[in-house]
Amino acid sequence: MNGSSTSSGYTHGHHESVLTSHRWRTAENSAAYLLPYLRPGQSLLDVGCGPATLTADLATRVAPGRVTATETGPAPLGLARDELRRREITAEVVVADVHALDLPDDAFDVVHAHQVLQHVADPVQALREMARVCRPGGVVAARDADYAGFTWFPRLPGLDDWLALYEAVARSNGGEPDAGRHLLSWAHAAGLDDVEVSASVWCYATPADRRWWGRSWAQRILESDVATAALERGLADRADLHRISDAWLEWSEHPDGWFTVPHGEILVSPR
Repeated sequence: MNGSSTSSGYTHGHHESVLTSHRWRTAENSAAYLLPYLRPGQSLLDVGCGPATLTADLATRVAPGRVTATETGPAPLGLARDELRRREITAEVVVADVHALDLPDDAFDVVHAHQVLQHVADPVQALREMARVCRPGGVVAARDADYAGFTWFPRLPGLDDWLALYEAVARSNGGEPDAGRHLLSWAHAAGLDDVEVSASVWCYATPADRRWWGRSWAQRILESDVATAALERGLADRADLHRISDAWLEWSEHPDGWFTVPHGEILVSPR
């Protein structure tokens, strides 16, 4: 995500440790594959906008074009409005379900979703809806992480346990945490044939990046909705979460620490 769209249950929630990570996202580090297709004056729909830092960046590239952003409820919507107001970006921010967008056909030049399809109940239907509201000759863009492809050094057992637990929690919510590798197949299943595919990574390996990423997850695994779901569903106990949190802190201080997050990306031009 910038944020999430309608899902069986948004895995991360909106704890400050999660929002800190989402607010780091920019057009350059999270939507570079889309930028060559953006032009001033285009209309843009950002699905699952989260705290809207990425939405705001994209909006500056299509200004003075019309911008609409969606989220699943009033709380995340308020976060998005606050960021857009702070950046002096004019945009309509609405509650919407990506499975059934209350928007007309062919309404936007660009329809974008970042870290959304991994959380929704039916990503194929979500892509159909995104294509429906995109005008012929426009572009539908989606980017999602692939958790099973995450790599890190040193290989701490606690981080292995973290990944297994996260994937279990995400799937218990009805999501697909390895969405990146599924994007092309989901697009084809949605009846979309003109699909351009790519991949890119986030890499955390500088001392500052390690501290930020590691400490964020050390807190997130204890206090975010991931922790709540893990405890409530019997997937972990409090001792497990503290052990995983300690592993994140250990990794964050390692002078040779390395972490990469791979993403799948698709660009579709509806006909």
